[in-house]
Amino acid sequence: MNKNTVCLWFDQEAEEAARFYANVFPDSHIHSINRAPADYPGGKTGSVLTVSFTVAGIPCLGLNGGNGVQHTEAFSFQMITDSQEETDRYWRAIVDNGGREVECGWSIDRWGVRWQIIPRVLMEALDAGGETSKRAFAAMMGMVKIDIAALEKAIAG
Repeated sequence: MNKNTVCLWFDQEAEEAARFYANVFPDSHIHSINRAPADYPGGKTGSVLTVSFTVAGIPCLGLNGGNGVQHTEAFSFQMITDSQEETDRYWRAIVDNGGREVECGWSIDRWGVRWQIIPRVLMEALDAGGETSKRAFAAMMGMVKIDIAALEKAIAG
């Protein structure tokens, strides 16, 4: 058991979400599935209560807490990618599985969890400061999924 864990609230889909994440992202897997020992509001004995999993090396707990709690932009996973192929693969996995595109490299999966699929070249350009940062930022602001070739062209001026 990890000392620190991100807890993600789901209606009743924690196991489904954890399995999806484990299949899509490296260094991701399910550790355990805990079932309710008795009936509770919104659930029955034996239904999945929590799922302990790791997504991209981050320890998480999926909690089937029932209706009423929505994920927001206040929390997101940021995946740094090293190629357009990797960027496209994660993006398509999220969007094609009932998710949706947002802007500036963000997407939302079918459970409402936000994802930033960000190429390393963008982060490096933003970290560089000055004109490089300004050009990278301006290019990013006009994108939905990040296009590395277009970004590199903008960075070069």
